[in-house]
Amino acid sequence: MATHTATNLTSSETRVTECTEFPPNVHSPGLYSGNYTDRDHQMYTLPNLEIQMILIFIITQAFYYVFRYFGVPRFSCQIITGIILSPTLLGHYNFFKNFLFNVNSQESLGLLAELGYGLFMFLVGVKMDLGMIKRTGKKGLCTGVACVVAPLLVSMAVQATLNAKIFSLTRHEQFELPFVTQLHSITPFPVVACLLEELKILNSEIGRLGMSAALVGDMISVFLQFMGQVARIGKVSIEPRDMITAIAIAVGYVTIVIIIIRPIMLWMIRQTPENRPVKKGYVNMTIILVLLSGLFSHLYGQGFYFGPFIFGLAVPAGPPLGSAIEEKLNMFVSDVMLPIFVTTSAMRTNFWSLEHFLTDQFAQINGILMLVALVTKFIASLTVPLYCKMPFVDALSIAFILSCKGIVNLASYTDFRDSQDISESAFALAMTSVIVTATLMPILVNFLYDPSRKYAGYQRRNMMHLKPNSELRILACIHRSANMPALINLLDAACPSRDNPIAVYVLHLIELVGRASPIFISHQMQKKSTSNTSYSDNVILYFNHFLRENLGGVSLSIFTAISPPKYMHEDICTLALDKLCSLIVLPFHRRWSMDGSVESEDNSVRNLNCSVLERAPCSVGILVDRGHLGQSTSIVAPESSFSVAIIFLGGKDDREALSFAKRMANDSTISLTVIRLVAANSVACTDWDSVLDTEEMKGFRYNDVGEGFVIYLEEVVKDGPQTALVLRSMVDEFDLIIVGRRHMVQSQQTAGLSEWSEFPELGTLGDLLASPDINFAGRELEALEGFDGALFSIGHEFAIAIHSSPSYGCCMVLEALLVPHPIVPNFLYY
Repeated sequence: MATHTATNLTSSETRVTECTEFPPNVHSPGLYSGNYTDRDHQMYTLPNLEIQMILIFIITQAFYYVFRYFGVPRFSCQIITGIILSPTLLGHYNFFKNFLFNVNSQESLGLLAELGYGLFMFLVGVKMDLGMIKRTGKKGLCTGVACVVAPLLVSMAVQATLNAKIFSLTRHEQFELPFVTQLHSITPFPVVACLLEELKILNSEIGRLGMSAALVGDMISVFLQFMGQVARIGKVSIEPRDMITAIAIAVGYVTIVIIIIRPIMLWMIRQTPENRPVKKGYVNMTIILVLLSGLFSHLYGQGFYFGPFIFGLAVPAGPPLGSAIEEKLNMFVSDVMLPIFVTTSAMRTNFWSLEHFLTDQFAQINGILMLVALVTKFIASLTVPLYCKMPFVDALSIAFILSCKGIVNLASYTDFRDSQDISESAFALAMTSVIVTATLMPILVNFLYDPSRKYAGYQRRNMMHLKPNSELRILACIHRSANMPALINLLDAACPSRDNPIAVYVLHLIELVGRASPIFISHQMQKKSTSNTSYSDNVILYFNHFLRENLGGVSLSIFTAISPPKYMHEDICTLALDKLCSLIVLPFHRRWSMDGSVESEDNSVRNLNCSVLERAPCSVGILVDRGHLGQSTSIVAPESSFSVAIIFLGGKDDREALSFAKRMANDSTISLTVIRLVAANSVACTDWDSVLDTEEMKGFRYNDVGEGFVIYLEEVVKDGPQTALVLRSMVDEFDLIIVGRRHMVQSQQTAGLSEWSEFPELGTLGDLLASPDINFAGRELEALEGFDGALFSIGHEFAIAIHSSPSYGCCMVLEALLVPHPIVPNFLYY
């Protein structure tokens, strides 16, 4: 039985040498390994590791469950768990120190943690798009340089002054101090990206600037860390040529990655058919090469994570390869292995060592330099945005974001501690700076920056308040090609002409997978496109044809937004705000098949629609398509007739819907029917809303609205069930039905209906019309739901419109009368 001498790394300044047996026993016949003395009472390796993981996850989740309500991120809860298990608290007791987290178990747990961090850095490299550096604006570039260079220069100057005049350090401490100072000054990209995602502001203006600045700062930080590691190799090595060899090997590795590995990755992508998943063998080969790169990085003196990080940069971000790798590794690495790394790193902290702070000059000077670097970084990150005329609150938020420390800082400090290049008290101070900034900065940013506040004060941006014959600006959102035919039909129904023009802004929404930075592409500014990848080709072809059919009446702009679904509302609302839109059209989350049954539904789309409804600076519509979504002919053609109905109950929502219907009345081929549902035994109301309702209805009652055929009807209903019967009886008579959402508005006509509402975002009547209980006899149905979503406004204007085309037999007759859209055959699927 071989023995090996191990050092207990979780103890305090006093080192304890113990003997351990190799090879270790992995599997256990029971919980205990035998009748040992209290000192040697230990478990087998695998049960011990399982209990450690369970304990770490339980404590972390318990803290996060409580602290998340105060804005504390998950990373801070993982550090707190490590501190609790460290020698500062529970690790001080023999049960934890000699039994649960004994010397034998540290190797297994530490190995798993280090592997997790290396794979995490690989995924960070995969998600990073270095092409963003070329497209980074002056503000992001200057901020990124300033937040690293300024604290580094100031800290070095302070360090030289203190070292020469106040402190007396050993030669080893004097050599290590510049490298530790450089660690205080870095701005890691993974830290900023994780923070922005935690705060859910990745797609905001602050988020985009923070990502750009962090990417620039991280490139400088990686270079400084690499040169520092090489310099330390040169000090340890006896031969100077060893340092030159290490540099040559590292440069050779980077060259191989650029010249050989990167082209291989691009070849894999070219071998993958468009919109098909990459072959499993390519993904497995990539993961094997990642592990080999980690092994190779050890050979030239770098840490395990350096090789995988550089290798990850060679992987093209996004689908198909980057997204496939991220999908396979992300959950296990981020949710299982990474928390173990953070916790085990924090477990090395012993705050009892701070009692030696007054006698530890290296710890004292490090404490001063940490504070100097943090303050200088904050001032530099604040000054540059202010110089670029950014509002003070936003500049303050950027400064807090870039001053935050995270997992990369934690890993670097831990590496210095394990190499015994910093003292225990200096490491405790470094961990304090990490936990304080990682906890306070997100709370302060969350308090200062509200991305939705820019939408406030735009309560009158809707169709009702547009001047006569003014341009109607519509933001049309698309998730997939199946959304396009119904959307084109709706735009056709809006009657675009030279006298009543519409400006259409098409936003193609794509889920962000396999990259860290969201992308927003304007297809009108090809030279400033954020990627050489071709996105939205089919969307561009489809809507360009629509533009050619309506020359003079339509102006068109197409955009592509690639972002996580939970942040897509930022892209939608920001574009609507910038383009002064009066209406946002969103696709409904549910799809129907030809027989009327529900084919599929996407709850992430529904959550997106609800988020837009809460924040939008203008009216919003949700387009529901019930039936054959692939129809490519226009429902509004010169030789066809089109029946539209609007259900009017009263209120701001219905008046907004009426404004949309007025535009349709300008087309002589459209017959418009206004159906006003009047409550039984109603009395004349003199409130302001009723006066406005009566005024809006005058033109329709006397048929002097537009050039089309307008019918005005009044239907007396006593309650909600009777309203439902009226709607059921009329759905087969119209091609388009428009109703107002009337959010949180109760009336006699809808009494009892809201209790059975499945989709409150559609409103009471909209939910009824979109219900599977409504039988359309196989007809195609489209529904538009919307409202004036100005933040903090009480009234929500404009709600739902529904379109149904004839059944299959009648549809053939209708198609004979219509002018078909000559769409590219493959536009439906991609």
